[in-house]
Amino acid sequence: MKNEQKNNPLHGITLEAMLWHLVAVYGWDKMGLRINIRCFTHEPSVKSSLTFLRKTAWARTQVEKLYLESLEK
Repeated sequence: MKNEQKNNPLHGITLEAMLWHLVAVYGWDKMGLRINIRCFTHEPSVKSSLTFLRKTAWARTQVEKLYLESLEK
């Protein structure tokens, strides 16, 4: 089972840690432009974003993709 996660760059990274990283790299405005979801564009906060992203798989997938792209820079 440990070998399955060996090459997964998201393994061990929480959604909250991803959000804080993305806010530091892009800021809420640029995140809202890249991923057009209300919790990034209207009164953004980590708490409201976590609530939405935990319930919405497609948005969480986009956040994970943006996170991985930010690591490549």
